[in-house]
Amino acid sequence: MVIVNEPSGVQATYLRIAELVQDLHSRSDTDSVTVIAELAEHAAVEVPGAQYAGITVTRNAKQIDTPAATHIYPMLLDKIQQRHQEGPCLTAAWEEKTIHVPDLENDDRFPLYREDALAETPIRSIMAFQLFIAGETMGALNVYSEQPNSFTGESRTIGLVFAAPSSVAWNSARREEQFKQALASRDVIGQAKGMIMERYGVDAVQAFSLLRKLSQDSNVPLVRVADELVAKSEVSDPH
Repeated sequence: MVIVNEPSGVQATYLRIAELVQDLHSRSDTDSVTVIAELAEHAAVEVPGAQYAGITVTRNAKQIDTPAATHIYPMLLDKIQQRHQEGPCLTAAWEEKTIHVPDLENDDRFPLYREDALAETPIRSIMAFQLFIAGETMGALNVYSEQPNSFTGESRTIGLVFAAPSSVAWNSARREEQFKQALASRDVIGQAKGMIMERYGVDAVQAFSLLRKLSQDSNVPLVRVADELVAKSEVSDPH
């Protein structure tokens, strides 16, 4: 008989993370909003010491959003980071791979953030892990606790393991979403071109040129011009 050892606690966590990411990849109907919401929920459970989790997204290190959070506290803390343009999650996203705040009351790296965070939330421990997102957007996967010194070396290890595939899963979902949007745009542009060709007796190139000119003259994206033309046609001819 071959005896297979049960995986240790850390190994079991690795397996659960791998299964989560594989599941997200295999579900064709999963959008980026669903992906990041699930990532946040699992991070709050899997990272030792975590009570809450959230994802911070920042564009050009200035505009800060919270697309997923397991509690109101991560959202409040991101609003404070937006207010003062400083904080551990913002720093993790743009400057360092991991930021650990063992006890917010005794951490002087982000003084304005610390003052408001202590006044507006009961959060005392924070650990933020950088997420790599395509384009000019960066992000951080963040875990929080109301108790000081909640996060350990194991928390860091699990968080880093969680953050890497999380970036891949999120980017994959976003690319799939963008691809579907591109297909939809292609279809509506094709419909609008067909309408113009039929109505004015022009070829496809001339029809597209007309669409582009309408877009430029009105300063409206081409796909929206096409969508409006198709919508008006459907209203005037519902059958």
